[in-house]
Amino acid sequence: MTAAISTARLEARITTDLHAMLKRAAELQGRTMTDFIVSAVQEAAQRAIEQSDVIRLSLADQDCFAQALLSPQKPAPALKRAFSRRKKLLRVDLGVNE
Repeated sequence: MTAAISTARLEARITTDLHAMLKRAAELQGRTMTDFIVSAVQEAAQRAIEQSDVIRLSLADQDCFAQALLSPQKPAPALKRAFSRRKKLLRVDLGVNE
């Protein structure tokens, strides 16, 4: 028994020139217009989403980020203890004795 795939309909008004271009492109790839359009739209949507996920920083944010990389703060005592504990735990897990 297979699960039914949910679909939705999308309609768009386009010029006859664009319709002819899409039809030709689909034929060149040996695909139906629907398959060609759905694939192209899916790729464009994915690109748009990926581009929106890129971090954009103002000049002030860029400067602050660069300064943090170039002049990092000294680790807090709690962070030093955490790394020490991690180091000890890893030695025990790996069976390394010093």
